[in-house]
Amino acid sequence: MTDETRDIFVTGLRNAHAMENQALSIMKPQLSRIENYPEVAAKLEQHIRETEGQIVRIEDVLAGLDEDHSSLKDMALSFTGAMAAMGHTMAGDEILKNSFANFAFENFEMAAYKSLLTVAEAGGYAAATSALLANLAEEKAMAQWLDDNLVSVTAKFLSLREAGEKAKV
Repeated sequence: MTDETRDIFVTGLRNAHAMENQALSIMKPQLSRIENYPEVAAKLEQHIRETEGQIVRIEDVLAGLDEDHSSLKDMALSFTGAMAAMGHTMAGDEILKNSFANFAFENFEMAAYKSLLTVAEAGGYAAATSALLANLAEEKAMAQWLDDNLVSVTAKFLSLREAGEKAKV
């Protein structure tokens, strides 16, 4: 293990912490607006709880390294997440835009955790592996759910629109 590997690992953990805060700032506004898609609302609510647990796991790994998360990164990414979520509220197909963005973000998170696991292995940070694997598994499960349900969400959106009902959220 080199100091460079440790620095890369700590930076990656801080980035992951900020990324999960960004995820919360994206999902919470979506959840508060959903009216016609209870299955999406239930899954978002579940994943918000999972994400809060992911943040705790990352904080525990950082604490084990005598490090802390970056409040500045957390704040900056939370702000950009909130702005992204707000941008979709103006779309007539908000539920679809959110579904696309959520699927993309889950894949981004999966890539981040795969990279962190690689750095953890290279640096000898075996103690971090279980936390990172748990976070990765939750992201994979959410991405799979989004993938499995995109057709039904789209079909429901079409059905509501064709019936002249509010369909965007």
